[in-house]
Amino acid sequence: MTTRKVIIPEGMENIYDTYHYAPAIQVGNTLYLSGQVGRDENLNVVEGTEAQFVQAFENVKRVLDAAGAGFEDVVELETWFSDSMADLQTFLEVKDRYFTAAFPTWTGFAVKGFSMPGILVEIKCKAVLGLTAA
Repeated sequence: MTTRKVIIPEGMENIYDTYHYAPAIQVGNTLYLSGQVGRDENLNVVEGTEAQFVQAFENVKRVLDAAGAGFEDVVELETWFSDSMADLQTFLEVKDRYFTAAFPTWTGFAVKGFSMPGILVEIKCKAVLGLTAA
């Protein structure tokens, strides 16, 4: 029987308790991450474009780590950008610091806005634990 395991990294309990969603759910060896944005542990939006992109990826990393996974296990990446993709080059530079090999599929969207003012990007991904590179 396949089990459903809620993944809540230390420091992200407030997201689960306040907003009632899991940072990730593991079903079998598949890990589904909720969208991560450039907010710190106190849910404050990080200032600066590059800094916010880094914070969003660091939040993804925290969730992956809590599940015993890494960026090399990510098979699908989805990103949403506010209004336009004008900062795409900066995003790509930051993304490449985290994905150095075993690149995932990727789809990016420009959206009208996010649930909190000042958010520039949201990053969602799916990972498969225990992958080996071919």
